[in-house]
Amino acid sequence: MMRLFYVIIVVIFNFSCSSSEVLNQSNTVIPENEDSGTDSSTSNPDADYQLLFIGNSLTLYNDLPDLVEERAGNIGISVGVTTNAFPGYGLEDHWNAGLIQGLINSGYYDYVIIQQGPSSQSYGRTSLISFGQLIKELCDLSDTQLAYFMVWPAIENFNTFPGVIQNYSDAAQQNNAILSAVGSHWKAYIENTEDYSYYSSDGFHPSLLGSRMSAQIIVQSLGIQ
Repeated sequence: MMRLFYVIIVVIFNFSCSSSEVLNQSNTVIPENEDSGTDSSTSNPDADYQLLFIGNSLTLYNDLPDLVEERAGNIGISVGVTTNAFPGYGLEDHWNAGLIQGLINSGYYDYVIIQQGPSSQSYGRTSLISFGQLIKELCDLSDTQLAYFMVWPAIENFNTFPGVIQNYSDAAQQNNAILSAVGSHWKAYIENTEDYSYYSSDGFHPSLLGSRMSAQIIVQSLGIQ
């Protein structure tokens, strides 16, 4: 419980120091309540493993961290999940906001799971690698393992899938991180079945089925089974 108390204090301190910086950023969405953004409290402070999710709406949709906790529980593994995710955020936005540094530096987490948008283009690739490296350096100092949650493009951009897979795979390899290759499974499943039910009605965010599949692959990739 003392570790959890320390994490909460760190988050409050970092938020008070960085709030003006966050509000001055362009092309980002700042949530006004917990429902649209971050949850800095852990779901199960006494769990065997603590997971920190850093991402955007692809993580928030259907409460993916909660589904990961549920999936792990189904195979007898207790995990606690903490979410730091904001709609429209990339890794650069998270780094500049200054909240994740305190969370990782707390030493509370066994795994840090990161994602941003599909990142099939050069700018997204650079962000995945360079800001992933900064996060990896913090993880190493805290004896924490970094994992990339590989996502997927919108249906209308399905042709960019190879770039998504390549860039997430390269980022994980270059930063010596775990790869949760959800996007690879997503692409293979659709090409083999012509079933797009992993997508929600907006053609980009995951359906509940898609999020449950994502949770299963994340748990498997972390090796906590």
